[in-house]
Amino acid sequence: MSIGTNWARYHEYRATALHEPTTIEQLQEVVAGSPRIRALGSRHSFNDIADSDELVSLAGLEPDIDVDRDASTVSFSAGLRYGDLAAVLEAEGVALHNLASLPHISVAGAVATGTHGSGDRNGTLSTAVAAIELVTGSGELMTIRRGDPDFAGAVVSLGALGVVSRLTVDIEPTFEVRQDVYEGLAWSELLENYDAVTSAAYSVSVFTDWQGDDIYSVWLKSRVDAEVPPSELFGAPRAPVDLHPLQEMPSENTTRQGGVPGPWNDRLPHFRMGFTPSNGDELQTEYLLPRQHAVAAIEAVRALRDRISPVLHVTELRTMAGDDVWLSGAYGGDTSAIHFTWKFEPDRVLQLLPVIEAALAPFQARPHWGKLFDSVDRSLYPKLGEFVTLAERLDPAGKFRNEFLEKNVF
Repeated sequence: MSIGTNWARYHEYRATALHEPTTIEQLQEVVAGSPRIRALGSRHSFNDIADSDELVSLAGLEPDIDVDRDASTVSFSAGLRYGDLAAVLEAEGVALHNLASLPHISVAGAVATGTHGSGDRNGTLSTAVAAIELVTGSGELMTIRRGDPDFAGAVVSLGALGVVSRLTVDIEPTFEVRQDVYEGLAWSELLENYDAVTSAAYSVSVFTDWQGDDIYSVWLKSRVDAEVPPSELFGAPRAPVDLHPLQEMPSENTTRQGGVPGPWNDRLPHFRMGFTPSNGDELQTEYLLPRQHAVAAIEAVRALRDRISPVLHVTELRTMAGDDVWLSGAYGGDTSAIHFTWKFEPDRVLQLLPVIEAALAPFQARPHWGKLFDSVDRSLYPKLGEFVTLAERLDPAGKFRNEFLEKNVF
């Protein structure tokens, strides 16, 4: 039986069985009865992190969304996608603190791989998690809560501890966001005023192809209860029409811009639910590094622009607050991210990755676990040894291990 490919059509799953339980009890039976199995989310990872002999999808489970206003949390089935969860929360008058660039991804998969969103003071998506319920190798249910000794190791788990069946995450009162896009920011202005640019709104993204003296666009997502964004950004004017992050793409698939206020779930992502995100015919890579190295790291990548640009759709620069989640790319301090959306040219992209990683090595760059990369410097994860110990304790038979984990973690 062919399971098919990931969203990008790059990785073909080698699994020979895909289980689709509709109840927690069925999920427990499937996991207990399989010698090697992993959870398959929305297939938005660009590598083989989700692959195994057998896969299980949680998309058939009831969403079972439970808003607890007293605790300021919401719990739900781990198969839920962010866009579907966010629509329910907005109708309830509550919100998540942040979202990734596209709402199509599963919450559990995004959390487990350290996906992050943007904003100087916003933690990664995993920092909103208050509790995780998972099915262990024996089929038993286990809940790990914030404050438990294993919690910081269990959030960004890479699927190595068990199949996450339910999540509880923090919520807050709903809020509105306006999105203002600026064109033609000079490279010199960005590099001289990096901190001011990234702190200019609640969430900020910078898009570039690395060529020329100017940057394609800067997206400011501002809460309407905060300071109004500037009329121009270090000499860059507001775009007169809505833009797509990729210059060659139409804006219909993107969320509303032009400073028009709207609900958080329809402004924090770049792309609209129900529409093709990004280019759709692409590969992706991302590196996260300590905030203090951001400008030097950007300059190091820009020095490679003539090699990068021919294979590139666009690069996005983002920031996030530091956290204490063991395998998070933002572990230990405030972080900047350099994201590459590549053309679908796998051979050329794979040849470039070691070159980029060598240029970023002095800046302690960690790859995004769900994107394409060449290698991982394990010394950049101070808690990796503790994580391996935790995984061996919760999964002594190695039921949830795969080639990706053996190579990059164990």
